[in-house]
Amino acid sequence: MHIHTYEKLWLGLSLLLITGFVATITYGALGAGVEMVDDSGETVDPDALGEHPDFADPGVEQVGPNEYDVYVVAHRFYFEPGSSTQGFAPITVPANSTVNFYITSADVVHGFGVAGTNANTMVIPGEVSELTVEVGEPAEYGIVCNEYCGSGHHTMEGLMQVVPPEEYNGTGSQTERLGGDS
Repeated sequence: MHIHTYEKLWLGLSLLLITGFVATITYGALGAGVEMVDDSGETVDPDALGEHPDFADPGVEQVGPNEYDVYVVAHRFYFEPGSSTQGFAPITVPANSTVNFYITSADVVHGFGVAGTNANTMVIPGEVSELTVEVGEPAEYGIVCNEYCGSGHHTMEGLMQVVPPEEYNGTGSQTERLGGDS
């Protein structure tokens, strides 16, 4: 059977593309640490977050010498804490620390991505998404919702500030409203 030279070329390129796709998916699943949302995390009642010990007053809690737990509630269309558009202070953690995020939603499916880090997850009402980020030098990181959550989705953003350890006040709760009113 005779195969034309151009057919051999396109067949070879097609096989190369397929191999590239499989390699990319394999790297994304195994090498980059990407994990699918599963049901192994804690569950909460999204209608009773105000009664939950960790999500009633979400914020930053020091749990080790350089380790912090951050509890975040995603609402339409803001993060508590983190979204200054709703008057919440930024999430503030000291430099060179490990930050464990525990995120849930009070209403609809949201996303939680910290730009410039490996933190990126889907946030489902009733489920607690958990992820860990190692932060280095002082910097500011934007937080975005990366799941379409409604007409105000494009305004859903927040901020995480990594500050020098001597500037970290360690107050825990960061849900106070900017400007003094809560």
